[in-house]
Amino acid sequence: MSKISNRPAVAMPTVEEDKAITAAARSDRDAQPLTPKQLKEMVPMRTLRGRPKSDNKKLLVSVRYSPEVVAYFKSTGEGWQSRMDSVLREYVSRHSRGAR
Repeated sequence: MSKISNRPAVAMPTVEEDKAITAAARSDRDAQPLTPKQLKEMVPMRTLRGRPKSDNKKLLVSVRYSPEVVAYFKSTGEGWQSRMDSVLREYVSRHSRGAR
């Protein structure tokens, strides 16, 4: 079974239309072609998407907490997971062997 696309068909310009489009673009001083240097400096969009990479990478884990603990941290608003991490990190630093 083939899937029918809802996208409209793309009408490619003829050679003459393409030449006219190119000539019009080149005559527009605000729309000049990129220089080879500019093209070389371009960064693919996929490298810019999402959160910036962190030097302090965190692990994704599945943990079960009591409903009261989760409710408390959620009630503190946005960033509750980071605050929870901060509390746990403080606990670890206080209870690690080097802190005694």
